Amino acid sequence: MIWVAILVGGVGCYALKLIGLSLPARLLDRPSVQRVADLLPVALLSALIAVQVLASGNALEVDARLVGLMAAVVALLLRAPFLVVVAVAAAAAALVRLL
Repeated sequence: MIWVAILVGGVGCYALKLIGLSLPARLLDRPSVQRVADLLPVALLSALIAVQVLASGNALEVDARLVGLMAAVVALLLRAPFLVVVAVAAAAAALVRLL
């Protein structure tokens, strides 16, 4: 059953890619399509982050992960390097869990 799901997912991804390559260029050159294409990855990444930080199974849970995310946002706003942002987020979450 798992292999069927993997095969169906693979074929679906390939078909989606093929459909994207088959679209005419005049459709892709529209400003509204380009605007959506630019903003879609940001929206998807934000949704993934929200689910990973706030979800615990089927429940909404606020815990140390949210504090780590907030610390990472502050470090990003201060233009810290990526490794520093990760270290700050991990340290903040660890401190909250310790307390």
